[in-house]
Amino acid sequence: MNISKENIDELNAVLTLELSKDDYEDRVSNVLKDYRKKANIPGFRPGKVPFGMINKMYRKPVLVDEINKMVSESVSKYLIEEKLNILGEPLPHEGEKKEIDWDNDTNFEFKFDLGIAPEFELKLSGRDKIPYYKIKVDDNLLDKYIESYSQRFGTYFSVDTVEENDMLITSIEQLDENGNIKEGGIKNEEARLSVNVIKEDEIKDIVIKAKKGDVLNFDLKKAYPLDTEIAALLKIKKEEVASVSGNFQITIKDIQRFKNAEINQELFDKIYGEGNVKSEVEFRTKLKEEAAVNLVNDSEYKFKLDVKNYFIKKFKKDIPNEFLKRWLFAINEGKFTKEEIDKEFDKFAEDLKWQLVKDKISADNEISVNDDDMKEAAKAMARVQFSQYGMHSVPDEHLETFAQRILEDKEQVRNLHQNKMENKVIEHIKTIAKVDEKEITADKFNKMISDSK
Repeated sequence: MNISKENIDELNAVLTLELSKDDYEDRVSNVLKDYRKKANIPGFRPGKVPFGMINKMYRKPVLVDEINKMVSESVSKYLIEEKLNILGEPLPHEGEKKEIDWDNDTNFEFKFDLGIAPEFELKLSGRDKIPYYKIKVDDNLLDKYIESYSQRFGTYFSVDTVEENDMLITSIEQLDENGNIKEGGIKNEEARLSVNVIKEDEIKDIVIKAKKGDVLNFDLKKAYPLDTEIAALLKIKKEEVASVSGNFQITIKDIQRFKNAEINQELFDKIYGEGNVKSEVEFRTKLKEEAAVNLVNDSEYKFKLDVKNYFIKKFKKDIPNEFLKRWLFAINEGKFTKEEIDKEFDKFAEDLKWQLVKDKISADNEISVNDDDMKEAAKAMARVQFSQYGMHSVPDEHLETFAQRILEDKEQVRNLHQNKMENKVIEHIKTIAKVDEKEITADKFNKMISDSK
């Protein structure tokens, strides 16, 4: 076996692998012998089929399979032993290709294109200046938190007349061309109709003037232009909406109006447990603590974005763009066209450069993620998931159990590992670069995030 690499330029190379019969014959022969032991061919006892017959019947597919395995194993071993830092994966050589005659050839040659990661140095110092936005917890922000909780724990109550933000509980029946209930037509006895979603002003005016018990007739397609909305109202498939036409009879069975929860002891108890918060002053204090934690997360998120953008701009090396476009097309197996890959490639290239920067910083500074880091990350994820359901004080043993379930999911583990490594790299950068703190209101911060998307 002979394997060699030819550099095309600093970022591209061709790997050539040559196999002779001596390299693969023993492997092929051993597989065929195993086939002979297990072969069940009429006229022969098990294990007594002539080897020549087995060889004639199975040699070609076995040869192809074993050589493909040898090529994959040999290329992987070579890349590791030579410590080649490649991007993506080896691709079949795009140049001149020699057709393989599996029936007659005994020597085989395989060529692969490689995309090579650029070599670069990365020096961190106090001259690397990156902004860090601290968000102020002011009264305006606290009022928004209170409004959010008030809405979350709000309730619906019945009224007699319709207003724009009401929810109508109705029965809907399809009418024929004469305005009568259509025999065998579409019907839904419990349709929930949101008044403020109605797009046609004339129909909305009719609905707003209605009261409980009224019967209205109008074209649902004019009221709700989106097929998904009509499908939900009529309990039919989205594809069936196209065949629906004409007016429907809408009978208003109930009118539900939403009311925010009052800011009182009942609300405090629902959020924090009975008696843990006893006044609006304590409520605002508690919310201020919550907001401070949440805003730190927001500030850290923005800092990560700014660090990433800073180092992408600082990264002055080229990458093998054309090779990587080929690789993306190959691994996605037709999910994206070459034109779509070209369109999105700049973002992919930025993410790849950031990954190279992170890898360089972690390697130069021996940054790694251990089991304790992973347990901590899993518990943090569990804590966030519980808090999304309003559970802010979950016992540690419950967090441990939930975290263990997370760590049993390979995909979750991979994502957690990547995030934890990135966080460690960011923390290392913080200790060396100049972190330029800037105080900012939540409104300005949110606008800044929105503008950057």
